[in-house]
Amino acid sequence: MKEYNTSEMAKEFNIHPNTVRFYEDIEFLPKIPRKENGYRTYNQIHFEQLKLIRIGLKSELLQNGLRKQVIDIIKASAKGKYNEALELARIHLESINKEEKNAAEAIEIVENNFLKEIAEYSKTYTRKQVADYLELTIDTLRNWELNGLLRIKRKENGYRIYNEDDIKRIKIIRSLRCANFSLSAILRLLGNLDNENNVDIKHIIDTPKENEDIVSVCDKLLTSLTNAKDECNKMIIQIKKMKKINPPV
Repeated sequence: MKEYNTSEMAKEFNIHPNTVRFYEDIEFLPKIPRKENGYRTYNQIHFEQLKLIRIGLKSELLQNGLRKQVIDIIKASAKGKYNEALELARIHLESINKEEKNAAEAIEIVENNFLKEIAEYSKTYTRKQVADYLELTIDTLRNWELNGLLRIKRKENGYRIYNEDDIKRIKIIRSLRCANFSLSAILRLLGNLDNENNVDIKHIIDTPKENEDIVSVCDKLLTSLTNAKDECNKMIIQIKKMKKINPPV
């Protein structure tokens, strides 16, 4: 079985040697034997495990424990518990599928509700009434307004008044936020829907503008979920490969 030193391992994966040592410290790698001179000696299993680590950490999704699931998969594999790692990977894949379903349902809510006309706006509500009705906090409504997602009219005395159209918009924002779309992505989508009747909702919400200063993974959530699913399937293939190389006793 081929052997590697720390520098060779780092070079193979284009990472710093300290990163390889860090993976050892946090138990991402199996126990690494040392020579009499104290130098670490890595074998093919260490190499394959490092490949699994790099696949798993490629995903940037953090919501709903997805990153912790990846870490649990890596640690189980590092201990040679490949069947457990495969089961954890299956659960991880189910979690990603659930996130995709939530995102699709949120987009469907936008498609089905945003362009519907409200017959009349005779009834109005206070911010507290809206917060209680939609089970949101007043701070959440205030935050969405400060971020430009809402534009609420005011009475002469300065108090905000919400109508049915506002409530419909808030329901859409809530659905998208529950599906983990970022505020930037939602603002981008709402801005397009306010100005145009026919927009490609999936494309708009998943495509940050070139002039956006900071782009997070949830600004392109649909693409990130697709990538995460692909990476999970690659992890499963890699774990099965390691199980063949190093069968459990």
